[in-house]
Amino acid sequence: MIMDKEHLLEQVRALAQEKVKHLEELIVSTRASNNDTKSSMGDKYETSREMLQQEINRLLSQQSEVNNQLEVLQNINTKASAVVGLGSYVETSMGNFYISESLGKLNVNGKTIIAVSANAPLVQSMLKKKAGEEFELNGKNQKILSIG
Repeated sequence: MIMDKEHLLEQVRALAQEKVKHLEELIVSTRASNNDTKSSMGDKYETSREMLQQEINRLLSQQSEVNNQLEVLQNINTKASAVVGLGSYVETSMGNFYISESLGKLNVNGKTIIAVSANAPLVQSMLKKKAGEEFELNGKNQKILSIG
């Protein structure tokens, strides 16, 4: 079965946008907690306020990373390709992969597909290979069954 890469890309974008929304909610919630701490507690709670601020900074960093992933997704080509590269849907002997950004597992048309970054070691071992060729990962040979 041929994978509709435009639909797949939309699924990956939706997953990234869900992550951004979730992070935004966490940031708002954590900021509210930080403001409550500032207004209702004395200086003895400076450590907890600092910990909350560090959590906010961590969430902001994650949000920035997901926004960068969304930018990469905007530039992905959905045309079929004969070799593995950014935007490829690859069926291998070990699973199905969409080379885009590291956003985890998706279930599309009854298939489990892992959205993986082009920088991942798995992808690096497959880059520029064609269907039918083998690649090695962690000392084990795997085979590319098809590329979409």
